[in-house]
Amino acid sequence: MPEKLSRIEQKIANIKNELMSIQQMRPGSLTKQYQKPKEKKGGFYQLSYTHHMKSKTEYVRRENVEDLRKQIAEYKRFRRLVQTWTDLAIEYSRLKM
Repeated sequence: MPEKLSRIEQKIANIKNELMSIQQMRPGSLTKQYQKPKEKKGGFYQLSYTHHMKSKTEYVRRENVEDLRKQIAEYKRFRRLVQTWTDLAIEYSRLKM
């Protein structure tokens, strides 16, 4: 049992280190919209996300699309790490009881 607790502690420590390396992040999904969808003309990018329980939509300039994609990927990585940490913390607590 102590060996398993030790492994969980090590995994949590690794997650904390990974969280420290996260750079700029932003929630949401980026989509390309068209003013005339049938002809695929007038394309623009749109960011949609929810913050403080309110849905938001923002237009994104073409030159900012790649940077925004990286920020969204970092946010998804952040969420995945926090979820894994939570799962490990629950397992740790159960084993310790």
